[in-house]
Amino acid sequence: MKLLLAGATGLVGSHLLRLALADARITQVIAPVRRPLSTTHPKLLAPVVDYDALPEDAPWWQADAVVCALGTTMKAAGSQAAFRKVDHDYPLAVARCARAHGTPTYVLNSASGADAQSRFFYNRVKGELELALAQRGFASLTYARPGLIGGERRESRPAERAALLALTALGPLLPRRWRICPAQTIARAMLEAALQARAGVHVLPAETLIA
Repeated sequence: MKLLLAGATGLVGSHLLRLALADARITQVIAPVRRPLSTTHPKLLAPVVDYDALPEDAPWWQADAVVCALGTTMKAAGSQAAFRKVDHDYPLAVARCARAHGTPTYVLNSASGADAQSRFFYNRVKGELELALAQRGFASLTYARPGLIGGERRESRPAERAALLALTALGPLLPRRWRICPAQTIARAMLEAALQARAGVHVLPAETLIA
């Protein structure tokens, strides 16, 4: 399988990259990035791209599946418009380019509250992206919808860290859908969804991503 990975430098994306490179079922990993990767591997191609002007004619868009782990936070983005660009426009642009080259499968790291009608901006953007992807004509489309994601991030997120500590302590007492979803577990589930490529639209809810 030839796999296209968007968001390879993020928390979930870095786990996806490691798992994909180690998986014998995957023959090549294409990871378009904004800055050069330090990782090297015989089956890794990591073209440096501008996500605001993706190279639509690049031959590497033709793959067996896309897994997309692009995303940011409101604090890091600095505005709703900037957040929407990273969490909605970029994943959709990747989908458009890949689909135009015949890629049949797309797996998205979305969010547990994704809802195009939500009053909350974050959840609404995630929901609108899911709806837009459903119109792209993928034979297999999967949304992973984790809750709070556990793992070591490069950047500091004090509020998120506090929430992680609280949820870790309360974990056994909480409903499964509220528990922390480890980044590696999410990545493994997304990779398997890409490899299986089941026909239709599928959701991986938070309660299936905690172990």
